[in-house]
Amino acid sequence: MKIICIGRNYREHARELGNPVPEDPIFFLKPDTAILRRNRPFLYPDFSSDIHYETEIVIKISKNGKHIEPAHAHTYYDEIGIGIDFTARDLQQKAREKGLPWALAKGFDHAAPISSFKAKTNLPDLERLHFHLDLNGKTVQHGFTGDMIFPVDTLISYLSRFITLRKGDLVFTGTPSGVGPVSKGDMLEAFIEDNKMLKCEVK
Repeated sequence: MKIICIGRNYREHARELGNPVPEDPIFFLKPDTAILRRNRPFLYPDFSSDIHYETEIVIKISKNGKHIEPAHAHTYYDEIGIGIDFTARDLQQKAREKGLPWALAKGFDHAAPISSFKAKTNLPDLERLHFHLDLNGKTVQHGFTGDMIFPVDTLISYLSRFITLRKGDLVFTGTPSGVGPVSKGDMLEAFIEDNKMLKCEVK
């Protein structure tokens, strides 16, 4: 099982970080050791002092696929969840300044809390799905999948040109604007529509 994360898939998020809006999907990988399940707490690591939250709709791949046509992409996933792409922003910035990969900033242990998954048939149209993240009871991110630069089916097709997708793989589909830092003692709660799907205490 692998975790594929899409970067800069919402225009406002790209702009808030001073990045250009991409012409093609940007993706990177997290190892499976990044997953944090069942609402377990996130332990703030000792190698960073600037961990940021990025909440994202997550798609679970339901069957193996390679060179998937866009028209058939919707048949390759049947469950949807929500997750947090934790980012060590200080490590990421240092890597960027040196022109180095920033896998450490994204792929450290438990950097990908995920919710349980719901059948997509039990949710509204995936292209018109609202989601949000609350930090200590205050909404800090609000996303609408209709604002994605690259819709989910486009992402599935594009990714499968380069990487064989396998059953159980997870695709983090990008974060909207509003990302920010977390501190010890914070409580994060992520929602799809009005359904609370994920909570994560920072310790």
